[in-house]
Amino acid sequence: MDKINCRIEIVEILASRICHDLISPVGAINNGVEFMKDMGEDAGDDAIDLIEYSAKQAAARLQIFRLAYGAGGRDADIKAENVYSAFDKLLSADGKIKQNWNPLSEEFTSDIPEGWCKILTNAMMMAVECLPRGGEISIKKNEAITIITAKGESAAIRDYTEEALENLLPVSDINPRLVHPYISGLLAKEYGYEIDIKENGGNIDISIKK
Repeated sequence: MDKINCRIEIVEILASRICHDLISPVGAINNGVEFMKDMGEDAGDDAIDLIEYSAKQAAARLQIFRLAYGAGGRDADIKAENVYSAFDKLLSADGKIKQNWNPLSEEFTSDIPEGWCKILTNAMMMAVECLPRGGEISIKKNEAITIITAKGESAAIRDYTEEALENLLPVSDINPRLVHPYISGLLAKEYGYEIDIKENGGNIDISIKK
């Protein structure tokens, strides 16, 4: 398969992944609207709550996708607090995963290189996927390295994530579950970063080095 066809296939798989992640909240919004149409005033607050919750979930996911995959992620005006806020909106709904880091502390506000927030967003997405039963995500940063730690019950790295992150898998083996680490590895290289994921005493550490 030539390079152009490989790129097209990756774009198609990434589009499938994004649609998969959005179809649940968007579908719930549609269901809420249909319910309100059918029931009228009898629909009550439950339908409105469902629509509100689902709309917030869809908006949060779109914001994260924009930071991770779009040109906006490399904007110099994007700060660590924007990344924290986007994930807070996504994760606070069910409360299963908590963030334990302060985006306003000096380590996250001074000397931030270009593209760091974009790569951080991609790493955070992988951290969330490592916590199927919930847990905590913490971040430590110094001049040399950023470490994102996912801690929780049954914390685990999905099969072949490391190989996808290092772009060692052929495109034919990339599926919607693996396309995010694959794209994350490509983006890290494009912006001059190294990104790594490994198990560490029951936790998952994702490191970002410039």
